[in-house]
Amino acid sequence: MKLNNMAKEVAVGNIRIGAGNPLALIAGPCVIESEASALRHAKALKAITRKVGIPFIYKASYDKANRTSVASYRGPGIKKGLKILKKVKEELGLAVLSDVHSREEIKEAAKVLDIIQIPAFLCRQTDLILEAARTGKVLNIKKGQFLAPWDMKHIVKKVESVGNKKILLTERGVSFGYNTLVSDFRSLLIMKELGYPVVYDATHSVQLPGGMGEKSGGERKYIPYLAMASVTCGSDAVFMEVHEEPDRALSDGPNMVKMSELEELLVKLVKIERIVRQCPEL
Repeated sequence: MKLNNMAKEVAVGNIRIGAGNPLALIAGPCVIESEASALRHAKALKAITRKVGIPFIYKASYDKANRTSVASYRGPGIKKGLKILKKVKEELGLAVLSDVHSREEIKEAAKVLDIIQIPAFLCRQTDLILEAARTGKVLNIKKGQFLAPWDMKHIVKKVESVGNKKILLTERGVSFGYNTLVSDFRSLLIMKELGYPVVYDATHSVQLPGGMGEKSGGERKYIPYLAMASVTCGSDAVFMEVHEEPDRALSDGPNMVKMSELEELLVKLVKIERIVRQCPEL
């Protein structure tokens, strides 16, 4: 039995996601560490994705509000962070994504961001979602670790209620006991039935929330396998946090891809996508 897995197209600048368009990549370091770091990572990612031939959207957070510890690095903040993302956007010609955590920051964020991301922990916050949706920007909504994929229909309806149909839905694993996430790949297929492109977050899916006491751990070695599995299940884009030196990153290092290993992985994903497209039953 063939599932209805053709999502409508969502445009992000000149990139088209869903509706049979090529697999896209959303990638970048977890958090903006400095302007120089952001530009350096963006340039490297642009070069790699151009070489492989995969559409690319740059991701980095200006503020990570949901840290394990009060002492954890959160980022440069909205004012400085948006200035840096604007520079990445203008100098490199890249679409940019970052997450928002409160209604108050959305107006300013929307002036720079091409995609506004709703963090998994906040995906049920109605006022936040409606405020973000009213900007008319593309929204990437991460499915909460506590939600079933079919529950995302209610969140989709919230966005649609204000006339916005520029929606991406991201799977990032579901809580499985303490400090552990697992991926149920049926989730991608179920969410795609809602009619919008689905994204697989291959790096947060291997996170071990709070697994290192005062910070989260992660199992980086599983990222390639989960990313490849998601493409066989029809993900329209893959989300990966990437860092040149993950073990020295200021946030989420244990679950980030090493920049030096990214090209090889992307080549595999593109090859798998081509094979999947040749199978009419998929």
